[in-house]
Amino acid sequence: MLIASTAGSWQQQLSDVITDPDELLRTLNLDASQLSVSAQVLKQFPLRVPRSFAARMQAGNPSDPLLLQVLPSDKEGDDTPGFDFDPLSESDFNPQPGILHKYHGRVLALVAPHCAVHCRYCFRRHFPYEENTPGRQAWEQSLEWLAGQPEIHEVIYSGGDPLAASDKYLAWLTNRISEIPHIGRLRIHTRTPVMIPARVNDELLAWLSDCRLQKVMVIHVNHANEIDAEVTEALQNLRRAGVTLLNQSVLLKGVNDSAAALIDLSERLMDAQVMPYYLHVLDRVQGVAHFDVSETYALQLMAELKEKLPGYLVPRLVREVPGASSKTGLQ
Repeated sequence: MLIASTAGSWQQQLSDVITDPDELLRTLNLDASQLSVSAQVLKQFPLRVPRSFAARMQAGNPSDPLLLQVLPSDKEGDDTPGFDFDPLSESDFNPQPGILHKYHGRVLALVAPHCAVHCRYCFRRHFPYEENTPGRQAWEQSLEWLAGQPEIHEVIYSGGDPLAASDKYLAWLTNRISEIPHIGRLRIHTRTPVMIPARVNDELLAWLSDCRLQKVMVIHVNHANEIDAEVTEALQNLRRAGVTLLNQSVLLKGVNDSAAALIDLSERLMDAQVMPYYLHVLDRVQGVAHFDVSETYALQLMAELKEKLPGYLVPRLVREVPGASSKTGLQ
């Protein structure tokens, strides 16, 4: 039995999220008294779950793979050797406010400091967003810097989650970027259309359709149960607006660390007209070690996927290595 979904505009759904772990568990008919999460863990990284995402969780199942992605744990307070507060050394690649220049030919633009959901494995849970949330005036400085970098051909909207920002703001920024002649592609990394499908509204589709840039959207789905009919419809609307759709996942212990779960995910993505792209091993940020899966086991899973899926449905297993020119393949 699934709990009922919610209605309302995407802005209403973005603000009316579940922030109390006890409420989340009560909503799912689970015993809230069995959960013990310290106030310190919640202070460092609060709970944030859209009701539309909670509606896809299975009531009465404490091991639901969607629930485990968002439920806080006291294990997040563990100090684990080999796990860092800035595991990707992103502070070394931050030449302008809101800009991360980690890879040749492309830059990340941090267009929103917040997300629709707080994934408990987030590698930017300690990121200094207060220093990287430019207003329009500060963006002009960063855009001027970008215009002076002719080797950059692609801008990647990131965050936070870029689609947590308003369409008016995103349309303005996209128009300004499209005025830079050497920029040819816009890539958007987002989880919001999966968390809140209503985010794919007429305004979003309008500025995407009007944009001269090639448009790629990388959504983030870790488990097949995240994709329901409403999510599929939203994704198909993006396709009709000329957006190429890819998916990236994170390999998470207890969530999707089986060949069956990953096969189901690839098949469900294909049904929604989304191509599997990356399967990330965990970025080793402090607080997420309980989700870690060994590379040896990850490679075993990939071997099974290659045996049972057509090649185009097998995501590329990768790790992000600080300073590397691209994602590092593990296959």
